[in-house]
Amino acid sequence: MRALQVILALSALILFHELGHFLWARLFRIRVEKFYLFFDLGGFKLFSFRIGETEYGMGWLPLGGYCKIAGMVDESFDTDALNKPPQPWEFRSKPAWQRLLVMAGGVLNNFLLALLVFIGILAAVGRNYMPNESPVYVNELGEQLGFRTGDRILLFDDYAPTDFMDLQSDLARRQVRKATVLRGADTLDIYIDQSLMGEVINSPGVFDVALPFVVDSVMASSANAAAGLLKGDRIAAVLGTETPYLQDAQKILRAHPGEVVPVTVERDASAFLELPLQVDSLGMLGVFFRNPSLKHRDYTFLEAIPAGCAWAWESVAGYLRDLRLVATPSTGAYKSVGSFVAIGQVFPTSWNWLQFLYILALLSIMLGVMNLLPIPALDGGHMLICLWEMITGRKPSDKFLVVAQMVGMALLIGLMLLAFGNDIVRLIH
Repeated sequence: MRALQVILALSALILFHELGHFLWARLFRIRVEKFYLFFDLGGFKLFSFRIGETEYGMGWLPLGGYCKIAGMVDESFDTDALNKPPQPWEFRSKPAWQRLLVMAGGVLNNFLLALLVFIGILAAVGRNYMPNESPVYVNELGEQLGFRTGDRILLFDDYAPTDFMDLQSDLARRQVRKATVLRGADTLDIYIDQSLMGEVINSPGVFDVALPFVVDSVMASSANAAAGLLKGDRIAAVLGTETPYLQDAQKILRAHPGEVVPVTVERDASAFLELPLQVDSLGMLGVFFRNPSLKHRDYTFLEAIPAGCAWAWESVAGYLRDLRLVATPSTGAYKSVGSFVAIGQVFPTSWNWLQFLYILALLSIMLGVMNLLPIPALDGGHMLICLWEMITGRKPSDKFLVVAQMVGMALLIGLMLLAFGNDIVRLIH
């Protein structure tokens, strides 16, 4: 199921991206020779057909796709046309501003797709969010950083986090040096050891919500359905050990799968009673708990438009910070770069349209931002060359464009090797 979702998502993103180049090229009457999903390396392809001047098809190498525009130096390195006089239908014959829009078309489509998906999600089902009002439950790395379970995070440097679910990413992306927390009745400053930032990036679960284990309901199929648990009961202790938070109870229960354990239940904030409860094979009691910190907001279609734009902008800004971390070797963020294997781990193991569309939008933003990087083989590199020509009035030579494309392709191959290497290391470990 994950493999299917990766194939569908990447195929849709590639087609939508290349369609942006295609439409702008046709708008300016530039000939498009090929429009391919995946690469037909060596001339091998799964199928192809021709409509007018364009050959459409699917290659055999699933590492992307391409839109071959006449008279343009691209990853195919087909320079035969450059030895002939420029033709009016060729890319190189058009003014710089038109070439700029053709190259920007793919990125614009990526951002447009993400924006439409975000607006659609908000208008259809709304959005769950968790305001930063709850105390944190920290793991060993969180304690090593100086945080303690029960702290409420107020500030990261001068930034006040608003979304609890973004606390760890905010800590890493902003390379926070000082965190201000509320611990009991005291406000404390915690100075972050920057040498641990790489671990923060690569270790999920630094911050969880510290929630009391308050029963909301008991599953009808649970072995504890008739045990006497009521809505509002709080699991105060398991096997005589106090469990102030849900995670404390979970640790003990997982150590006693299939057993009956004595549990202390607090009822009505004053009465305590002992109940023998059955732990299932997964170390759970079969009850639903309350999460009062999780909120939900519905949107009308008109409200969803500005909210979707804001959501898309937040995602773009977050990914730009991620790239800055990757470009800073001391953070170790380059170790988190991954290929198709890493992307596959993001998708759920069962089909869920909402999650699929949300991940599709995030991947579309990632693809758009990556293509804006000023690397010659990427759209951003071609756009930079067009901007240079528009500003200076000087057009780079064809020889320069070919060399720049070669350098860019070498950089991209290096990045792909890093991504595949990281995936292999993660699979081994």
